Amino acid sequence: MPPAAAAMPDGPDNTAAPHVPVLLGPLLERVRPVSGLWLDGTLGAGGYARGLLDAGAERVIGVDRDPLALDLAREWGAPYGDRLQLVHGNFRDLDTYAQAPLDGVVLDLGVSSMQIDRPERGFSFMKDGPLDMRMSQEGPSAADIVNAADEKALADILYHYGEERAARRIARAIVAERARAPIESTLQLAGIIERVLPRRKPGQSHPATRSFQALRIAVNNEFGALIEGLEAAERALAPGGRLAVVTFHSLEDRVVKRFLAARAGKTGGGSRHAPEQLRGAPQFRLLTRRAVSAGEAEVARNPRARSARLRIAERTDAPPGPAERAGLGIPAPGMIGDGF
Repeated sequence: MPPAAAAMPDGPDNTAAPHVPVLLGPLLERVRPVSGLWLDGTLGAGGYARGLLDAGAERVIGVDRDPLALDLAREWGAPYGDRLQLVHGNFRDLDTYAQAPLDGVVLDLGVSSMQIDRPERGFSFMKDGPLDMRMSQEGPSAADIVNAADEKALADILYHYGEERAARRIARAIVAERARAPIESTLQLAGIIERVLPRRKPGQSHPATRSFQALRIAVNNEFGALIEGLEAAERALAPGGRLAVVTFHSLEDRVVKRFLAARAGKTGGGSRHAPEQLRGAPQFRLLTRRAVSAGEAEVARNPRARSARLRIAERTDAPPGPAERAGLGIPAPGMIGDGF
């Protein structure tokens, strides 16, 4: 879900009511007729999986790295019986979860409302909780990065993953604060960021929005998973199968856009600085020339939809292969820019 969503929670607990994900209607409309075997690589609260099953998919494999999502799915998914298969895993490995070629793959990137709305998960800067942010609930947490990474590494993460222009200033403040005491809670970190940035004007996002996005991406290695997941979908999809990806910030959308364009043979003519890459038949055919955005009615119902972008492509019968990653626009912490 979008990074700004932490400032706009749906409520204390949305699990009792059916979850309607953003752009579900436009997605289903563009992949009709829905049939066969689909994989929802970011199951979350199950909105896309339920939408696909209700629209005619014979079976959906629901994948999530968060054990909580799977626990909840066992409850809401019970009426679907064996039409819903649950897998605890990462969508970067999605081609290993199906026993047959897939008719469709859906990826809804980012953090889910289910995670944001639980302070104990540490994703929200609006609610106090441990500085965690681990989707899988395993491995190093955001607190580990904030308290152990050196100032340059912190600045790199904030700048490249959050597009935070004040990255160096924030990193310097974090290092100074943790010298006095460890930074262990979400509100503690949010307060440090607020103190070093100008007071926000009405209508502006919370000062910690970009920094929390950056740390979440770093903790969960989201760009590594994204590229490997797109490649895995290419391997797993049957000819004619559909790949639908919903993104919530420009960094993700740029990577998805460039990946699909390259795999559809839409890389342009090249130049003397970047010659056109020689390649074989395209692996995908673009079904959305431009990203699909939510309409006014959907945004009014769910402000989180405002930043959502949907891209869909159809798999051809060309053999799969590794993507050329150099031109995909993947942020690269370690190379500080001049923007801060």
